[in-house]
Amino acid sequence: MLRPVARPCPCLWVLLAVWGGAQGQTQPSPPNQNDEMTTRDTPATFRTKVNLVLVPVVVRDRQGRAVGDLHKEDFQLFDKGKPQTIASFSVETLAGQTEPVKTETAPQVSGEESPATVNLADVPKRFVIYLFDDVHISQTDLMQVRAAAERHIDEALVPTDRAAIYTTSGRTTLDFTDDRAKLHATLLRITPQPVARTSQLCPDVSYYQADLIVNQNDPMALQAAVQAAIACMTLDPTDPASVQTAQSMSRATASQVFNAGEEESRVALRSLRDAVRRIAATPGQRSIILVSPGFLTLADLHQDKTEIMDHAIRANVIISTLNARGLYTIVPGGDASQPGFQSATAARVGAQYQLASSQAEEDVLAEMTYGTGGVFFHNNNDLVEGFKRVAARPEFVYVLGFSPQNLKLNGQLHTLKITVKSPSKLDVQARKGYYAPQHLADPQETAKQEIQDALFSREELRDIPLVMHTQFFKSSAESAKLAVLARVDVKHLHFRKENGRNQDDLTVVSGLFDRNGKLVTGNSKTVEMRLKDQTLESRLNSGITVKSSFDVTPGSYMIRLVVRDSEGQLMAAANGTVDIPMN
Repeated sequence: MLRPVARPCPCLWVLLAVWGGAQGQTQPSPPNQNDEMTTRDTPATFRTKVNLVLVPVVVRDRQGRAVGDLHKEDFQLFDKGKPQTIASFSVETLAGQTEPVKTETAPQVSGEESPATVNLADVPKRFVIYLFDDVHISQTDLMQVRAAAERHIDEALVPTDRAAIYTTSGRTTLDFTDDRAKLHATLLRITPQPVARTSQLCPDVSYYQADLIVNQNDPMALQAAVQAAIACMTLDPTDPASVQTAQSMSRATASQVFNAGEEESRVALRSLRDAVRRIAATPGQRSIILVSPGFLTLADLHQDKTEIMDHAIRANVIISTLNARGLYTIVPGGDASQPGFQSATAARVGAQYQLASSQAEEDVLAEMTYGTGGVFFHNNNDLVEGFKRVAARPEFVYVLGFSPQNLKLNGQLHTLKITVKSPSKLDVQARKGYYAPQHLADPQETAKQEIQDALFSREELRDIPLVMHTQFFKSSAESAKLAVLARVDVKHLHFRKENGRNQDDLTVVSGLFDRNGKLVTGNSKTVEMRLKDQTLESRLNSGITVKSSFDVTPGSYMIRLVVRDSEGQLMAAANGTVDIPMN
């Protein structure tokens, strides 16, 4: 007999707080070598490939349309100029991501009610986080992008969309909702929130210029700051003492600006990382729209950016970016906000540093976009059109995976190049590189992460034939017992023969989500099989049924069911809906 045992699964450790703590554990009895099923408190160990680098690629034709008819052999991938073998290849299609969820309802049994059909128009299919960089944005730019965002929300969101609004400062947030009034009200509360900068400094230097002065000892950058300091302090440029004062002031200001800029860049990246984590816990299409003027990320933040992109890729999250500056121009001679008088030469040099700074600051926007298959909208003042473009997911995204050969665990940058073998001219958008890890990934932890990622996806996986049934029983007007039954066809499982037994372990994870995609509850069961040949033969026809029960309140729920086996590393995932009436 096969006995599934319910216990908290480490692959869901992130969710335990959401569930309100660990599920109750069943203490296993001492194993008997003659049993065909035993229970263990330790999770199954999955053998997985480590250090697999995933590269999302969007290919467009001359008209800017995504190309979706390419195959694995059409791509060439180079790591530091050396050709690599593409070990995994998949195509994510927009059409395939928007299929309605389905469930099979089990036959009605005594004391149980058959679930009613759920209106699929009410089931959320797409989740979008609008992440406003209020740490770096100016009030003028914020007013423009806020107006465009309000119009976009009114015109673009559909009933199956759920939107959330976050800010990099963390001071204004709204979790996923379809309430447009709340979205508009939250937009109006966003204001610039610099976390480390002061309002006005003399001289006015950027984080980019400050890095040149503090870390690279660039004499031209320092001289430009000195000229600006002489102007804003109204000093005599011919007086050596005044020039010395301007130099001291410039170095001190540069150090202050550098420290503030570094802190604000870290804050922005932490917020983006948290946004990826939050949206990864939603059961549908996932997009993040980062609205920012850009911010400088120096070498010590490169690893942070790579980790964000890697997490987004694994969770099927697309990051698109909109440069809040729009069409960026430099006012010749400076603008009215710059005090004092500068010579034409000093003003021209200052303008050059402003332009170089703005270009360096938007690099992070391009990196996040190209690294995850999103859209980068910049150098354009039509922000309404910008929101329309960044909110539209590509119709086709190719995901190439390769295992670097002889990879040194030194954290160094590896440049990537992707080419397409095609007679026609195609534009290839892909990440430009990755950073080598500093230690090998743990196979067991990798497998747990795969299960968790699958739970929060909407993708139907069919490596293992799987059928879901649902049943419920209302014990009162306020409470009900919901059962989710997973029937697993074992014909496709890869059993390992050991000591005359056929061995494999199944991990079965069920999750219930509310109408806004928030996890309500979930559990995990492990079925450990040590089957004799005769038992396995009978199971090939009957399969295995695993039942998970939940205490819930009446309402509509989305159900996500994930099955993973240890030996073949096969996965199955199914979506369902159930509506438990209030009356």
